[in-house]
Amino acid sequence: MNCKKSDFLLYAVTDRAYLQSESLSSCVEKAIQGGATFIQLREKNLDYNAFVEEAKEIKAICKKYNIPFVINDNVSVAKEVDADGVHLGQDDMSVEEAREILGADKIIGVSTHNVREALTAEKNGADYLGAGAAFATGTKTDASAIDHNVLKEICESVKIPVVAIGGINKDNVINLKGKGLSGVAVVGAIFAQKDIVNSTKELKQAVLKTISE
Repeated sequence: MNCKKSDFLLYAVTDRAYLQSESLSSCVEKAIQGGATFIQLREKNLDYNAFVEEAKEIKAICKKYNIPFVINDNVSVAKEVDADGVHLGQDDMSVEEAREILGADKIIGVSTHNVREALTAEKNGADYLGAGAAFATGTKTDASAIDHNVLKEICESVKIPVVAIGGINKDNVINLKGKGLSGVAVVGAIFAQKDIVNSTKELKQAVLKTISE
């Protein structure tokens, strides 16, 4: 595997919808200072050149703190900026294609919603899985929450790390205890907060209580 299990404890996914007057790179740095252990740059509406420039900025910050940095969906951007890897959805490029483009040493994650998808992703060479939605979420309106027993079944079915995603915050994360997760991925619980550093610190403490078996 191209990363450590501990890297996935608190996986932060960016969303520029929450930006006020601050830059995304500044918000990412605050998230890392607060304890985020993994960064995924998620951009749905930026043009290619703007996406690349932003990715270079975020990559530099992640490198400064030695935090893994992946691009959501866009393998071309990940390749151009030499990101640590890419995260793929079920409708994106296959793991095998992404691996061929990015190389054997890159991190490739896959979004999964059931055991079948999890086993397929692992078989095809994924390094980790994102599983969800753990709770109802406003970030992805098409993602319905899955039974937490399914999360547990996914974790038990694969040998690679599994991160729960979807509607997770410091108050509800404890409901995921005992499922076998390596960590949780969040968007609003970090980037929608007024005080990103302290909000991330509080969230990380709640995650540590949840993940410790």
